[in-house]
Amino acid sequence: QLVKCLSEYARPRKLIVLSRDELKQHEMQKEYNASFMRYFIGNVRDKDRLMRAFTNVDYVIHAAALKQVPASEYNPFEFIKTNVIGGQNLIECALDAGVKRIVALSTDKAAAPANLYGATKLCSDKLFVASNSIKGDRDFRASVVRYGNVMGSRGSVIPFFQMMKKSGVLPITHPDMTRFNIKLDQGVDMVMWAVEHMLGGEIFVPKIPSYRILDVAEAVCPQCEKPVVGIRPGEKLHEEMITRSDAPSTIDIGRYYAITPSTATKSMDKFLRHHDGKPVADDFHYASDNNDDFLSTSEISDLIREENF
Repeated sequence: QLVKCLSEYARPRKLIVLSRDELKQHEMQKEYNASFMRYFIGNVRDKDRLMRAFTNVDYVIHAAALKQVPASEYNPFEFIKTNVIGGQNLIECALDAGVKRIVALSTDKAAAPANLYGATKLCSDKLFVASNSIKGDRDFRASVVRYGNVMGSRGSVIPFFQMMKKSGVLPITHPDMTRFNIKLDQGVDMVMWAVEHMLGGEIFVPKIPSYRILDVAEAVCPQCEKPVVGIRPGEKLHEEMITRSDAPSTIDIGRYYAITPSTATKSMDKFLRHHDGKPVADDFHYASDNNDDFLSTSEISDLIREENF
């Protein structure tokens, strides 16, 4: 979706897709094969490949990560190599290559992380925020977008329930579990907005609805059995995107919140002016269970139909 948006509307001089997945690139190339498209096989663990890919590049959108929570608990070294060291590699190469802007994609699991995956993404977020303090006199800005579960993405709950409903059983981890929800096009819009509006160092958080896992199960298959199977290792009952500890550094900027960096070189006033924002309350806490906006079962059903899941 991001490549589609960039190729059809941004019309860049050159658009490079760098990833490890040659099959996905092959399939993407059939659909998006304009003269400005480039497909590079590579890995964020490989600095030489990153330097080659960043030659004459102005903007980088960083979405590379290992993401599965159970896998992170069993393979922590691999997650650290990709999500943390890979992020450091990307920043260093971007600075050396003259990249002007970076938007790094994060996750709600990076806020008060309860699993290795979330911890690696929190560390990555900190790296991208801090990179603004080491840019010297370069025209360089880096910011982070942090959002919840992308509706219908690989490994997410709706495709899983759609697959499982043939069996007549939808396993429920916990009857009280809640999650944030964002549509793919909303996530893409947010990334594009951040590229254009970032000051550098913000962690942008969208104002999006939550859902109850039982309501999702009901929307997918009302007649299915729904046994409670227990929370997986490292999994939270509720997700949060802004903790109470973040509140003193957080501003409300309309469609989004922005967690500003706690560095001496950039005060909150600068961000307030740039984004025409206002501070949040000192006890502010943005989590999927205390959200003012919850999707009903019928709204979830409508979204599933609209998105063709």
